[in-house]
Amino acid sequence: MTKQPTRPTGLEDDPLDDFERRAITLLGDTKGVYVAGTGPAVIVMAEMPGISPHVARFSRWVRDAGFTVYMPSLFGRDGAFPHAEEGAAVLQRACVSAEFRAFAANASSPVTRWLRALASLAHEQCGGRGVGAIGMCFTGNFALSMMLEPSLLAPVVCQPSLPLNDPAGIQISPDELATVKARLEREDLTVLGYRFEGDRFCTAQRFAAYAQALGDRFVANVLPGEAANPDPPPFFKHVVGCPHSVVTAHLIDAAGEPTLAARDEILSFFARRLALEADLGRSRGGG
Repeated sequence: MTKQPTRPTGLEDDPLDDFERRAITLLGDTKGVYVAGTGPAVIVMAEMPGISPHVARFSRWVRDAGFTVYMPSLFGRDGAFPHAEEGAAVLQRACVSAEFRAFAANASSPVTRWLRALASLAHEQCGGRGVGAIGMCFTGNFALSMMLEPSLLAPVVCQPSLPLNDPAGIQISPDELATVKARLEREDLTVLGYRFEGDRFCTAQRFAAYAQALGDRFVANVLPGEAANPDPPPFFKHVVGCPHSVVTAHLIDAAGEPTLAARDEILSFFARRLALEADLGRSRGGG
C-alpha cells in the first residue's frame, strides 16, 4: 500500500480530498461518512468541534496502519480548523441536541443506535473478525455503547466527556452496561481508555466509575498534563482550556512523546483485536 502524506495541521482547513464521502442511510437517517483505506474497519468518531485537521490526521494514521476508516460527520463543519468562536457555537448546538443528550447520565445517546448500525455495515463491507471504534470527547463513550453491536471488538474511549453535568457519570443505561460487561467477560475483550491528568471534562471520577463498572475489562491510561501540546488550536486553548485531546489537538508528534506512544498503543490494539497481520512500523512516521 502506498503511504500517503500526512496533511499539515497549521491554520488551514483540511479539504479531506483523500477520503471518499459517502451518504449512508441507516435506520431511516442519512449521514455523511468519510471512508478511506483497506482492511478491517475502524470507526473514528470526531471530538468537538467536528472533523478537524487533527482528527483527520489521526484517521490517516489508522488508514496507513492497514485499516478501512469510517469517519462519520456528526457535528460541525467537516475539515474546519477549530477556531474558538465557531467551535463554541458547534458545542452549544450539540449540547441541546436530542441526538446526544449531553446532560443525561445512565442513558446512551440516541445517535449510538445509528453508529451501531454503521459498525454492522462496515463489517459487512470490509470483512475480517470485526470492527474497531474510537470515540473522543463528546463521542468518547460512544465506543462503549457500540459494544451492543456484536461485530464491535475493539473499543477505545478517549477523554469521554458526557454527561457534562456529572463528572462521575457514564452515559449508558444500567441494563446496557450490564450487557456490555457480560459480553466483555464472555468474549475476553477489553476497553481502552485515555485521559490527561487535570482534564476538567474527563475527570478522575469518571475513570473511577468506568473501572467500578467494568473491573479489569477497563484498561485506563492516564497521561501527565505536561505531556499535552502546549499550543493547541484556539478552540482547545480558549474554550476547552486544559489538557484534553490525547490523540488529536494535544498530541505532540515527536518520538518519545507520551501522546505519540498512546497513538501507537491504539493502533496495536486495533491490529491485535482485529487479527490484522501487518507490520505497523511501516506506517509510523509523523506529519
